Amino acid sequence: MAQKQVTIKKGQRFPLTIKRLGIDGEGVGFFKKQVVFVDGALPGEEIVCETVSVSPKFARAKLVKIRKPSSDRQKAPCPVYDRCGGCQLQHLTYDAQLREKQDIVRQSFERYTSIKTDPILKETIGMEHPWRYRNKGQMQAGMLNGRVIAGLYEKHSNRLLNIDACIVQHETIDHVTNEVKAAADACGISIYHPKKHKGFLRTIVTRQAFYTDETQLVIVTAAETFPEKKAFLSEIRDRLPQVKSIVQNINEKKTPLVFGEKSLLLAGDSAIRETLSGNIFELSARAFFQLNPSQTITLYNEAVKAARLTGSEHVVDAYCGTGTIGIWAAAQAREVRGMDTIQDAVEDARRNAELNGLDNLTFETGRAETILPAWEKEGWKADVIIVDPPRTGLDESLLKTITKTKPKRLIYVSCNPSTLAKNAAVLAEKGSYQLESLQPVDMFPHTAQVETVASFVQA
Repeated sequence: MAQKQVTIKKGQRFPLTIKRLGIDGEGVGFFKKQVVFVDGALPGEEIVCETVSVSPKFARAKLVKIRKPSSDRQKAPCPVYDRCGGCQLQHLTYDAQLREKQDIVRQSFERYTSIKTDPILKETIGMEHPWRYRNKGQMQAGMLNGRVIAGLYEKHSNRLLNIDACIVQHETIDHVTNEVKAAADACGISIYHPKKHKGFLRTIVTRQAFYTDETQLVIVTAAETFPEKKAFLSEIRDRLPQVKSIVQNINEKKTPLVFGEKSLLLAGDSAIRETLSGNIFELSARAFFQLNPSQTITLYNEAVKAARLTGSEHVVDAYCGTGTIGIWAAAQAREVRGMDTIQDAVEDARRNAELNGLDNLTFETGRAETILPAWEKEGWKADVIIVDPPRTGLDESLLKTITKTKPKRLIYVSCNPSTLAKNAAVLAEKGSYQLESLQPVDMFPHTAQVETVASFVQA
């Protein structure tokens, strides 16, 4: 007689031993052979949890009691970290975070591939000072007790949590955000209400250049007409004379997306500049730029090192964005060509190449799977392709193009170990590429995110 499968019920309490961290930073354990995810639990801990949701493949539970804490558990320095959702791992020592992020990469390859990660999976490269590293703050505006607040929505809710100080952001970002809140109060600016789709000020976005000390303020509004503009700008100039660029971005849609398509310069310059390892980057209001300048240097150095450039290679920077990786590689390559589907990003990339005086670097608008074959027909063949895709990874058409184009080396900069592993499996199954190395880099300390530089060579 077949044994009846035991299932977990919602609201059920039970003891659980946490085996590892999941990709979103939650503790992972097994109860009656079912996977259970528990926010706030750490590997090695013995806990009591209560299920909050159950699906056929797994259950999610809340932490009720810690019977045996991990030796790596610490008191989180931020008083609201467990509510804002920005950081998931402040209660875990930093050395342990680096170890667990390496394991998250290992888990992904064990789950989705037959590729052995030992000894090619290296230790995670961390930061000497893993605080105040973010160069951009994006705070939603709201009202509380008649005053303007700004912050992030609490996890699993639509409650806005006011944040006056965020210890993973540059101090200037806190200062600018707080002064903008005060200026909005002083000028009587109406605050956008997402449910009612009424009000004016939606989001306060501050970008701080670490190495040039230039500051940009972007005010995202629900309408273009700015009735209090003169008074508001006067307040900002008095309170924040150091801000070099003030931009209004208009987002009239009822959407959770932060930015709209139209931006207007309110005061100062349209962009600020940042320098990384001698390279200059011009950053407009919506330009993509890595959020951790210090670790960006580490990440790009690792990518170029993995490419093993000698000065004679043709290099492709796919998903080029504003041209950062292409610029990094250009000094060590014969020629670099990049592409992106976003025209504004390509224009930024071209401008950045010009700022750095690089004449061996060009950018085009379009899809890599279309442009690469066209270049090959012209007689230009890539020796190295560097990809830095979004979290969804490489799509099937680009994977096919890469295996057909067959560059000698593929450098894959990944922000999602799961999609990296899935793409690696396809490359290995087709017999085209062998995975040579995996180098995790901690771009976002105290979060569950991990970047990985993967090096593939022709099989």
